[in-house]
Amino acid sequence: MKIATWNVNGLRAVLQKGFLDFIKNYDVVCVQETKASQDQVDARFEGFYSYWNSADKKGYSGTLILSRVEPLAVVYDIGIEEHDSEGRVITLEFDKFFLVNVYVPNSQRGLLRLDYRQKWDSDFLKFLKSLEEQKPVLFCGDLNVAHNDIDLANPSSNHKNAGFTDEERRGFSEFMNSGFVDVFRYFNPTLTGAYTWWSYMFNARVKNVGWRIDYFCSSESFVSKVKSIKILSSVMGSDHCPVELEIK
Repeated sequence: MKIATWNVNGLRAVLQKGFLDFIKNYDVVCVQETKASQDQVDARFEGFYSYWNSADKKGYSGTLILSRVEPLAVVYDIGIEEHDSEGRVITLEFDKFFLVNVYVPNSQRGLLRLDYRQKWDSDFLKFLKSLEEQKPVLFCGDLNVAHNDIDLANPSSNHKNAGFTDEERRGFSEFMNSGFVDVFRYFNPTLTGAYTWWSYMFNARVKNVGWRIDYFCSSESFVSKVKSIKILSSVMGSDHCPVELEIK
């Protein structure tokens, strides 16, 4: 099974930039930041079941999973009212594992939402662990954090910026300490220059001045099922690039 995760920064925009050709290569595609509800998107995803979770606020956030395989069950959100109005989580249950597509809240400029982000991290981890009591979990998406210095081009100048604060990095560490594995780092522990997001300013993508904030993370028991993982930095259409995972 080949799975891709991609923050498309607006589904309607990326549909004009080859998205339908891109998805032909995959069994499952997890999309973040759709910025649209299903009735606002004039596209047919031939051969896929589609599962949408849109934010109450129009043009904001939103997730989508396209799957060639019909899941056993679908769960939207994490069951906590405080978190469940922004369309950030979709979970599909398959025979051997749960697949969770997530778009983690950004702490925002000036860290206005950092306290909320810390609450989110704690509650989302509890949600994942409750799933894991039933079967292994694979979660993916835009996690809005670069975990370590190796995961962004300029760590020293970003130490107190959203996505690289001590609080957010500790939050990610809690996922790892609780039995989840950052799959890309598991296979590429020392690889530098591997990023998934670049600012639109200062020609950052061409210069590869980026951040790795898009992930696949899995239960420890599931890592052995992974055949390969790749960052598809040459795929254009968003300020993020897709990440591809193949499981045996």
